[in-house]
Amino acid sequence: MKKAHKKALSQIIAAAALAGVSSFSLAADTIKIALAGPVTGPVAQYGDMQFIGAKMAIEQINKAGGVNGSQLEGVVFDDACDPKQAVAVANRIVNEDIQFVVGHLCSSSTQPASDIYEDEGILMVTAASTSPEITERGYELVFRTIGLDSLQGPTAGNYIVEEIKPKKVAVIHDKQQYGEGIATAVRDVLKENGVEVAVFEGITAGDKDFSSLISKLRQANVDFVYYGGYHPELGLILRQSAEQGLNVRFMGPEGVGNTDISAIAGEASEGLLVTLPKAFDQDPKNAELVEAFKAKNEDPSGPFVFPAYAAVQVIADGIRIAGSTDTDGVAEALRSNSFETPTGTLAFDEKGDLKDFNFVVYKWHADASKTAMTE
Repeated sequence: MKKAHKKALSQIIAAAALAGVSSFSLAADTIKIALAGPVTGPVAQYGDMQFIGAKMAIEQINKAGGVNGSQLEGVVFDDACDPKQAVAVANRIVNEDIQFVVGHLCSSSTQPASDIYEDEGILMVTAASTSPEITERGYELVFRTIGLDSLQGPTAGNYIVEEIKPKKVAVIHDKQQYGEGIATAVRDVLKENGVEVAVFEGITAGDKDFSSLISKLRQANVDFVYYGGYHPELGLILRQSAEQGLNVRFMGPEGVGNTDISAIAGEASEGLLVTLPKAFDQDPKNAELVEAFKAKNEDPSGPFVFPAYAAVQVIADGIRIAGSTDTDGVAEALRSNSFETPTGTLAFDEKGDLKDFNFVVYKWHADASKTAMTE
């Protein structure tokens, strides 16, 4: 609902009260939550993670009685992780008078969409977008249930410095907000610690042939490569590097931690290092929830499944605390309280970021399993 609409609604309520109309009710049959992310496109697998997590939360909250007498309803919108499509989706959400959004997924889509939500009085919680820029603009209605690249980058960079101890590193990215942002954060940590970054450059998302990049890496004599971006491109880089005899270790962010990277790269994905949120599906306290996912033949292990569940939960809890669906009131409730969720106790700072979140370094295996290297 637009802020102007909120004022108009308040005037209607006041008029009804003055007229002695007792049957006027604020209670809606459903509270709609837009679930915005990629249904289609090269990273639709990550959208699936977000959608199954959010839908499970909606289902379980409704089974428990809903929120303030209302049921939640999830409405899926496909932005294909494309910024222009995300803006179109955001405008559709405005036009449909939906007050709450879980999404978007890609930072480059979340940022322009959140501009619209803030202007229109819509509260957004992203469970996947990690770019610090999203919450650096002083917005009141933007939150996230995942950590920042400014945390993830140093986690990766420090691990490279302390555990890998390479001589020459290449830092590659996909020229997009998320990929370039996390790559830059890693590069800065490496430089601060005296590690030579021999190559820092971008590839184009969607490219299929990386022969020239691999030649450059070989010529630079690098012994470690960090990649900022998503799994489709890194999977091909891994496979082609192995085919062309470039024997170096690679590392990437949560955007590459997808089972499909093993399908693309095969044996070349063995030993890849990945930073991911903690494996919440392995937490014993979440055993019952994990079984609920498995009963639906859904995979609860994806990095965005539990953060998306938590995103719906904090919205629902915020509505309960505020006693209404007024998004300003819900935002105040989110900043003023802590919330017990399957991802832990969540509390938000003034920017809408989590006060505490940890990324874990994992060793990826060719069978798409992973082994934690840090806690």
